[in-house]
Amino acid sequence: MNAHIMQDAQQVAMSFLIRQASLIEPTVYAIRYQDIQYPSLIPVDTSAPEWIQSVTYFSMDSVGQAQWFNGNAHDVPKVELTREKFETTVSMAAIGYGYNLEELGTAQLLGMNLSNDKASTARRVAEEKIDQVAFIGDTGKGFSGLVNASTPTATTAPADGTGSATTFVSKTPDQILRDINGQLTGIFTGTLGAEIADTLLLPYSVLLDLSTRRIDAVNQTTILEWIERNNIYTRTTGGALTIRGVFGYLDTAGASGTKRMVAYRRSPEVLKMHMPMPFRFLPAWQTGPIKFDVPGIFRLGGVDIRRPKSVRYLDGI
Repeated sequence: MNAHIMQDAQQVAMSFLIRQASLIEPTVYAIRYQDIQYPSLIPVDTSAPEWIQSVTYFSMDSVGQAQWFNGNAHDVPKVELTREKFETTVSMAAIGYGYNLEELGTAQLLGMNLSNDKASTARRVAEEKIDQVAFIGDTGKGFSGLVNASTPTATTAPADGTGSATTFVSKTPDQILRDINGQLTGIFTGTLGAEIADTLLLPYSVLLDLSTRRIDAVNQTTILEWIERNNIYTRTTGGALTIRGVFGYLDTAGASGTKRMVAYRRSPEVLKMHMPMPFRFLPAWQTGPIKFDVPGIFRLGGVDIRRPKSVRYLDGI
């Protein structure tokens, strides 16, 4: 008799949890985390089949230029594409939440809905993991991220700040703008004028310094405001250069653990992160006599930089 009572209680609790999950999960999926930055800074590709084991992509470069041509000639100048094949593996990660029979029974007794706190925390932990992989990869999986890939050009800032320093905090506004424009134009010249960076990532501490330091004692314009108006991308295209501060990932990404700046064109043609299976919750299931879990899973690979010349690093800032 007691076994039947326990079984009935378990079935009622499971039914209650399933109904509650159907209410909780749409709310959790709709949450936007402002400090999770990968969705706005790295194109995400979810087009591959959910259970695919790897994604093949090609890094491309082009050579060739137009020449004057005689209409009677046959040797039309042609462009050539160099393609290097890469393959990135796709791995699965998991995080979920759960309740025990007492928690479910108490909620039923009081006629209360379950809080979405556990579910939203699980999703946030998943987003934090994806954010980390997107920016710095995962050495255990062989993934590289946006800020530490091996294929982009990496240079060191000129050591002409106060005391021959390379860091922005020791440099004048003119020197900082020169260093930033150098990276933007480096991409422009490296792609023979085909591309120019539209996005600039800085360590958060550097962005904070630029946003609070004035041009001089008289001018109330900050260095950041001055850069936003006078960078070569804005001067060339008329568009606004996206400048973002990234917390943590760039502080030691440069050579010898120095701070790094990243300039790139934010386009799927240049880079993308493969996520065949975005985070999702699986159906609730009973994992013990009085335990009920709701697993969450997602599958992703590292960041593929398809056009390395459209991404540049500046270290020692």
